Amino acid sequence: MGEVYKARDTRLGREVAIKVSAERFSDRFEREARAVAALNHPHICTLHDVGPNYLVMEYIDGAPLRGPLPLEKALPLALQVVSALEEAHRKGVVHRDLKPSNILVTASGVKLLDFGLAKIEPPVAPASEETLTATQAGTVLGTAAYMSPEQASGKPADPRSDIFSFGAVLYELVSGERAFRGETLVSTLAAVLHKEPEPLAWPDVARIVARCLHKSPADRFQTAAELKAALAQVKVEEPSPSIAVLPFANLSSDKENEYFSDGLAEEILNALTQLPGLRVVARASAFAFRGREHAIREIADKLRVDTVLHGSVRRSGNRIRVTAQLIRVNDESQLWSERYDRELRDVFDIQDEIAQAIVEKLKVKLGAKTGQPLVKRYTENLEAHSLYLKGNFHLYRFAPEDMERAREYLEQAVTLEPGYAPAWVQLADYHIARAAHAVAPPQHELPRAREAALRAVAADDTLAEAHAAHGFLEAFDGTRWMEGLRRFEIALRLNPASARTHFWHGIVLHDLGRVEEALAAEARAVGLDPLSPLFHVYYALFQVWFGQPGEALKHARQAIEIDKNSGMGMAVLGEACAAQDRFEEAIAWLEKARQTLQTEYWPSGCLGAAYVGGGRRSDAQRLLAELEKKRSGQYVSTASMAMIAAALGSVDAAFFWMETSIQERDPNLLFEIRSPHFRVLHADARYGQILRHANLLPAA
Repeated sequence: MGEVYKARDTRLGREVAIKVSAERFSDRFEREARAVAALNHPHICTLHDVGPNYLVMEYIDGAPLRGPLPLEKALPLALQVVSALEEAHRKGVVHRDLKPSNILVTASGVKLLDFGLAKIEPPVAPASEETLTATQAGTVLGTAAYMSPEQASGKPADPRSDIFSFGAVLYELVSGERAFRGETLVSTLAAVLHKEPEPLAWPDVARIVARCLHKSPADRFQTAAELKAALAQVKVEEPSPSIAVLPFANLSSDKENEYFSDGLAEEILNALTQLPGLRVVARASAFAFRGREHAIREIADKLRVDTVLHGSVRRSGNRIRVTAQLIRVNDESQLWSERYDRELRDVFDIQDEIAQAIVEKLKVKLGAKTGQPLVKRYTENLEAHSLYLKGNFHLYRFAPEDMERAREYLEQAVTLEPGYAPAWVQLADYHIARAAHAVAPPQHELPRAREAALRAVAADDTLAEAHAAHGFLEAFDGTRWMEGLRRFEIALRLNPASARTHFWHGIVLHDLGRVEEALAAEARAVGLDPLSPLFHVYYALFQVWFGQPGEALKHARQAIEIDKNSGMGMAVLGEACAAQDRFEEAIAWLEKARQTLQTEYWPSGCLGAAYVGGGRRSDAQRLLAELEKKRSGQYVSTASMAMIAAALGSVDAAFFWMETSIQERDPNLLFEIRSPHFRVLHADARYGQILRHANLLPAA
């Protein structure tokens, strides 16, 4: 806004700060400045006088607010800031540019600067400062990393906008990290609009910050007084402990026993996930460090945990030897270790003893689980348990031959133990994957998936993943969307830390057109399981479709870094390139993806559209004809064929294939129908009819 000088008021014998602007202030500014001058609060910088191009303000000897600070120091400062906001809002003044550099910390507490003056119309600041200013209605004003979504969208700001900005300030104050980050101003704004920050380690503060940072103003604290009352109730507490459970090393002579050592570690991980006072890194991310349990510093940096559990399993006949170590990350010291020499039938007891030891060492509050086993026994049949572990082991390898072996093992497990809920969940996942990836006709796979999900819920209605699978199938099988969302509410209430539940939930929200919620759910899945290539892929894809191809490129590349053979990652890279009109790159990635995946579904449609965008219409026509021919001998997703037809401008053909998809219950149409590929069809009445057929719109 100008230059600031330290000066001496010789008339009153006091030091002041004078802010001089390069231009004369507007009449509107002068009126607003005088309103702010009427504020009288110990934590608001006093405005003494207003001139034609200057302000005379109280001189404050202090430093800008900086984090991280211990909670016992951060909370009093936060309460002072909110107290100042409460007074200003009471007088009808909204700050609009609350950020750490506008909050000075002095010997007597905080002082808020430039309060309410963000309504001024100054010259546009350099983009490198991440500051946007308003010169006309509909433009954005504030500092990108701290502004509210409504400000970032150019909408009017009210006191709840200050509450959002305060949430970002408090997040940074206790964590030392910005809540919303981007490499550029635009990507920072995109983060404000669509992303959720990593959860804080202090539960009470995390809940308050999360409510402040809701994208919708109606879901935030509605007044500063309400926010202040919540902050006053916060008790200073230690950050929640966090842990990564690494796969246990298989020391058995039979290397095929790796499924058993993996399963033992995974069941401990699943048990710990149920504890609300402990952050547990999800399976894919933890298991990415297989055989690298001593890379403690790298594990800590990538997974943001303060403890690591690793161990080994040696199995011989009916005897097992399990060793386990709990390591503190910051000094790589051993918190606990134990060796168990037991009979195989004691495996559940061993898992529970390890979990209980972790709880004791990390001082996790058990809540409702006090006095109960942490590792739930779904069967006493060791053969069924072994088959389930083998099924899991192969299911997570994702290769077609592994998937089939997984199905065989899981079906054998539920035959021996019909009430084996986790095995039913994994069977549902198997059939969902086959339908979604166009490996087999969805009208065959989805009913089987739904039956498996219903069996899982019937066997154990406290298993979050069972309700999540049921919810997903309610949406994708019978298009009973509201019932599906209700099931997700149950699942997230039972286990809010389930990455898979957030992942599935995001897909359903996307299909319903709830863009911001879908992005937030996928961001949560990535946050809980940061090394899962699948979660990065879907998050990236939604970012492409919702106009953020730059961010999408980053996540797609991460998926390929994690798994160089990720065909889905290649496909999303292609989509992101196409969204930026880089069609030759897009085509190269999509052709490679199609070859890697070896099934005809979504990437084929993207490839056809990229051919058209790159001026290769004949290649798109050839691909469409090839897919039509293939349908005589194998299942092909007609949703992808509709995408190519739409790109070619063959509107009637596009609607024909869309109708065919509806009849065949192709989940890919539900997934793709709101993508930019079908935007060309929106004006046609048949597009609305398709949405109604899929129960995505109310009946006319």
